[in-house]
Amino acid sequence: MDSEERLNFIERFDGVLAGTDEAGRGPLAGPVVAAAVVLTKRQKEALVKLGLRDSKRMNHDKREALFCEMCEMGVVWRAQAASVETIAKLNISVASLWAMEKSVNKLPLAVELVVVDGLHGLSGIPVLQVPLVGADDLVPSVSAASVIAKVLRDRVMIALDRLYPQYGFARHKGYPTEAHRNAVRTFGLSPVHRALFCRKLMSQQKR
Repeated sequence: MDSEERLNFIERFDGVLAGTDEAGRGPLAGPVVAAAVVLTKRQKEALVKLGLRDSKRMNHDKREALFCEMCEMGVVWRAQAASVETIAKLNISVASLWAMEKSVNKLPLAVELVVVDGLHGLSGIPVLQVPLVGADDLVPSVSAASVIAKVLRDRVMIALDRLYPQYGFARHKGYPTEAHRNAVRTFGLSPVHRALFCRKLMSQQKR
C-alpha cells in the first residue's frame, strides 16, 4: 500500500487502534522517549478540536496543556525511555523502535492495530501494524503519542539541567544548538551525552 492507501485503511479501521511515536532521535544528549496511545472516539474528537497535531508543530505551553487535558480525560497511554547506554548499544534507530515496542506492549488493552510513525514496523508486536511516514500529523493517536513523548522527554532534560547546569539542557533539550556545541567544547562530555553523536559532530566541524 502507498501512503494514501495506508491512511485510508487507518481511518476506516473500527477496532482498538494504538498510535506510537518517539521524541529525541536528533539530540546530542539524553534518552529517546517513546509513547503509545489509545484514544476513544470522543477523546479523539475533543483533542483534535483543542489543536492536537504533531508535537513539533506546537510550542512548549501548548504541548503541556494538551498533555494535561489527556490526563484529565483518562486517555490510555504508556511510555518507555531508551537510555544513552541503550542508544550506544543498539544505535538510535533501533533504540527508537525498541522504545516504541516497549510502550505498546505496556498498554493495558488488547490492541488490534498499531500505527507506527515512520518507515518501519515493530518486530516484537504480534498484531497488525501500519507504519506511516508523517503519521504524527495525520493520525490523532500518533499525534497524541508524539505530544506525550515530547513532554516527558523535555521534563527529563529539565531535570538533567539541574545536575549538569553548564550545558543548558533546559533551554535546548540536548539538541545540537551552537550554545550546546560550545558547552561540549568547553566542558567535555557529561555522562548523559551520546558520545558517538558528539564525536561525529565535532569531527565534521573540523573538516
